[in-house]
Amino acid sequence: MLLSQSPAATHPQLPTSSSRRTRRSAQPCPRGAAAESLLPRGLRPESLPRHVAVVMDGNSRWARARGMPPAFGHEAGRRALVETVRLSRAWGIRALTAFAFSHENWSRPKAEVDFLMGLFERVIHDSVAEFFRDGIRLRVIGDCSRLPASLRRTARDAEEATRNNSQLDLTLAISYSGRRDIVQACRSLAQKVRGELLRPEDIDESLFAGELETSRGSELPCPDLLIRTSGELRLSNFLLWQSAYSELFFTDTLWPDFGEADYLEALCSFQSRDRRFGRRNS
Repeated sequence: MLLSQSPAATHPQLPTSSSRRTRRSAQPCPRGAAAESLLPRGLRPESLPRHVAVVMDGNSRWARARGMPPAFGHEAGRRALVETVRLSRAWGIRALTAFAFSHENWSRPKAEVDFLMGLFERVIHDSVAEFFRDGIRLRVIGDCSRLPASLRRTARDAEEATRNNSQLDLTLAISYSGRRDIVQACRSLAQKVRGELLRPEDIDESLFAGELETSRGSELPCPDLLIRTSGELRLSNFLLWQSAYSELFFTDTLWPDFGEADYLEALCSFQSRDRRFGRRNS
């Protein structure tokens, strides 16, 4: 399936969590009546979020609880992302944005950072053919200047190979900072004003949003639902502008254990909410 298994020669075999569901084989991305037939009971196709964002938190704690190094948890977290991508595609979610590595994560031990950079590169490289086959468009956002050159090339090649796909938009946020995203958008608009390409009074929310990393080369809507795992109750500098009206869902489940039941709970919670966007229902 997607995000193919990375080499594990230097890592022990990952155990199968008793809370995980048995995976089904890959199916064509459903739409319309076909999508409805694959939805679990309780989900209404007309009320699904178009765009789901996920803060994938808890890999290291999951590994530590098993007496293993962080790399073991990150490998398990990759499996959880595979499942989430599969379910999003099967249930008709149009976009999924996953917070893989924050700008602040560069302060972690070098060995862990190096492992993650290598994992990201292997995962993207090994998944391109399947992304192309399954109609998944990949985008990588974040401060690419800090990424290894080989990872930048791999991401750029994967984005180019999948740019015409339209069944699921998958965005990986690597070295991403919501505050930095806002600052670089301000700088971009300031440069346009200085170059007399734009007047200050022309700047509105739409123009500003168009300068954010999530908008460049894409027409993705802002996230309708933002999920954070591991019991933490904060956004941690993720999609700060874009999540202004996102519904938030927090779960104590650590990311490697996040599976179909957890995702279903989040989607059902989303569908139970009254989204007014500041308006008053009469």
